[in-house]
Amino acid sequence: MTTVEEYVVDLDGVKSRAIELQGTGPPVLLLHGFTDSAETWLPVIERLRRGGRRALAIDLPGFGHAGHVDPRAPLLPQLDRAVVAALRRFPAGSHPIVAGNSLGGLAALRAAQDPELRIGAVVPIAPAGLTFTRWLQIIERTAQFHGLLVHGLLTAPVPFPRPVFRRLVGQTYRNLVFSTPSAADPGVVHRYARNVGDRADLARMIRMARRALPELSDPFDLARITCHVLVVWGLEDRLVPPAGAHEISAHLPGARIEILEGCGHCPQVEAPDIIAGLLDDVAGQLTGR
Repeated sequence: MTTVEEYVVDLDGVKSRAIELQGTGPPVLLLHGFTDSAETWLPVIERLRRGGRRALAIDLPGFGHAGHVDPRAPLLPQLDRAVVAALRRFPAGSHPIVAGNSLGGLAALRAAQDPELRIGAVVPIAPAGLTFTRWLQIIERTAQFHGLLVHGLLTAPVPFPRPVFRRLVGQTYRNLVFSTPSAADPGVVHRYARNVGDRADLARMIRMARRALPELSDPFDLARITCHVLVVWGLEDRLVPPAGAHEISAHLPGARIEILEGCGHCPQVEAPDIIAGLLDDVAGQLTGR
């Protein structure tokens, strides 16, 4: 039985965390979304492990256990370089699959534009950068939990104890990301909440989001993508409207679209069996199985 290994990795000069699963077939690179980490892929990795697939999830610069991004430089090129560094860890000619959620989906699509990377397939899951992403607006103005606003977390005159802060962050995540918040896996919520440990973390990420917004206005040249494309979206996504899938199909008529009922913004944690099955199906197509 294959095992999952966690270790420190250098991604173009940025120290980060990698969660790697050894296996066979085209390797799968897994990219998380904004404020998230590689741990969002653990449910999918467990299912890929059962099928003997090879996968690698990384913490993108600025998130999880990774080093911070350079605040003086554009964000997306820094993510691009990290993705390229991660892809270079796979054997030459392995034609990897790049799957990413939200910001990670955006990074996956950008990587697929580069023919030199020889990506076999790209699987963007609710990618940012296609339709108006309401994350920052919701977080700052309307995300309510137990009568509090995230704005209150940032402006309260006294600091919240870390356990209380993380509980409130977790509740916000539960309410915004899951199609049915009451059914959210407590372990998934707990892992996410560790990514935003205190007010300094939250303030840093909101500053990063503000700086990145102009870059999200036109981040792609989708016509350059020639590899297999599978777009996945949760029908109940509150943060990035599923209409973005139609924009991809307009530029890439051969793209396959899967809209998942009963899923919100992060199908990899709400429907890991389905996501793992879709990735396995894509791998099978690449190998002619």
